[in-house]
Amino acid sequence: VLNGFHAVKDGLTAHPEEVSGRAVKNWFLVASGIIFSNGRTWKQQRRFGVMTLRHLGMGKKGLEYWVQEEAHHLLQHFASMKEKVQQELDAVLGSSQLICYEDRKKMPYTNAVIHEIQRFSNIIPVGLPRVCAKNTMLLGFPLAKVDRLCSVLYDPEQWETPRQFNPGHFLDKDGNFVNQKAFLPFSAGHRVCLGELLARTELFIFFSNLLRAFTFRLPEGVKQVNIEPILAGTWQPHPYGICAVPR
Repeated sequence: VLNGFHAVKDGLTAHPEEVSGRAVKNWFLVASGIIFSNGRTWKQQRRFGVMTLRHLGMGKKGLEYWVQEEAHHLLQHFASMKEKVQQELDAVLGSSQLICYEDRKKMPYTNAVIHEIQRFSNIIPVGLPRVCAKNTMLLGFPLAKVDRLCSVLYDPEQWETPRQFNPGHFLDKDGNFVNQKAFLPFSAGHRVCLGELLARTELFIFFSNLLRAFTFRLPEGVKQVNIEPILAGTWQPHPYGICAVPR
């Protein structure tokens, strides 16, 4: 098991080809496609997936407009977050300007909060099993089959307060956004998540639109929610109620 930032990072990026195989078991046979395929089939399917996403507008304005439209519809149902995020949104964008993915560069605190949500509330406890395509040594040991992504996102050597929600993990002393090398919620290497850009675009546009339009509050009489995750294949939150109040 690859555990901690250095082991996972080295295994997924320094040896990407060697660990790109999947440990296909009988129960995996009910699934197919990019996730569980290997070798030439996997490379063909991944290439096709990348091309398809690009044709749908990945990295282009077409995709962003589609996400913006979906976010606009969601505004009718849910709501906002912390005061500091709302202050930044109001100061940079006002109330009428359309939110674009590029706006994240002008809103470091909002961007940091989104990244911290992905780090602190990651949903994948363990990456999908892999097998070595050839004999490989990692950190002086024979390479193992499984990587634990959550061990990277909670690595105490990489994060100041790994078990606390802290947007400061992604901000420097002047409040500028800082990318962190141990931020790997989409994995890394040859098996990095195919939909990473789409997910990043959706997260930023949906989150920013919701916080600009609503203030979220706990229902009357509720002081806190249980943030300990439930393991059910992926990490899942405990059921809770929340009120979305238009600003």
